[in-house]
Amino acid sequence: MFLNGLNHCKRWVCGAVLAVAACPWVGARAQTAATVTPKTTLAQKLSNFVSPQGGIDPAQAPVLQPPAAGYSFPQKQTLTYAVDWRVFTAGVAVFKLEQVGPVTKVSATADTVGATNMIYQVVDRFQSSFNTQTGCSVGFSKQTQEGRRKVSSDLIFQPPAAAGQLGKQVQVERNLGKGTVKQLEAPIPACVTDSLSGIFYVGSQRLIPGGDIKLPLADAMRTVAVTMRVEAHEEVKTPAGTFQTVRVQPTADAGVVKNRGTITIWYTDDVRHLPVQIRAKLFWGTITFHLQSVS
Repeated sequence: MFLNGLNHCKRWVCGAVLAVAACPWVGARAQTAATVTPKTTLAQKLSNFVSPQGGIDPAQAPVLQPPAAGYSFPQKQTLTYAVDWRVFTAGVAVFKLEQVGPVTKVSATADTVGATNMIYQVVDRFQSSFNTQTGCSVGFSKQTQEGRRKVSSDLIFQPPAAAGQLGKQVQVERNLGKGTVKQLEAPIPACVTDSLSGIFYVGSQRLIPGGDIKLPLADAMRTVAVTMRVEAHEEVKTPAGTFQTVRVQPTADAGVVKNRGTITIWYTDDVRHLPVQIRAKLFWGTITFHLQSVS
């Protein structure tokens, strides 16, 4: 969703990803801008572009618009990406979507491969779910194994008790190595997206060059106002084929990579709006997610 770096990529998007791994765009983070170390993971670097370091007043957050009329999320879909860092393939990211009643469940994995494992092995797992009618996220969780460090984190979004009130996010983080548990709570808007679901929520909107999509993203006990700028049409070649796409660039007023780089996502210019390529140009280098297959 992202997917926090090469040896450390969530965020989407996950990273972009909004979390890619989000990268496209995808834990609790320090309140001050963190210095990226060699242990920053492949999934986390991609997600850091929307990682809140300050956030905004939830009552002042933009309103999450429902999916565009006529848009349908896939009943079941798997997207596999090769993740390149500089001149070599550093990892593989897989996104899986499945509808269960009114909810779409999204899971993502980000694993280092080849020579990267000799430097620092990373195995990250992320899960989120959202309402297909409203786009509102239900929750987000991650399991991270980075070297000897093993952490499990669950973030639940609770709706407001009454109309006009704020909701609440509750985070429970378990350090499996140390045997410790930490719980935090914070207010959020009544309807939010998360750094993994956000990648696919954006695909449900009308992507018209020159337009903006504004959304509230809840993560790490903060609310971040994110603007998805729809820039232009562009042809993109990937291992999965050549696609006519719409190029989208997320921006946020908070985050550890604010003023340090850019994230770009290419969605297919058709009714599916598949994220076929995600690129993070950051101060430590460039990571690119290339779509390998769709099933």
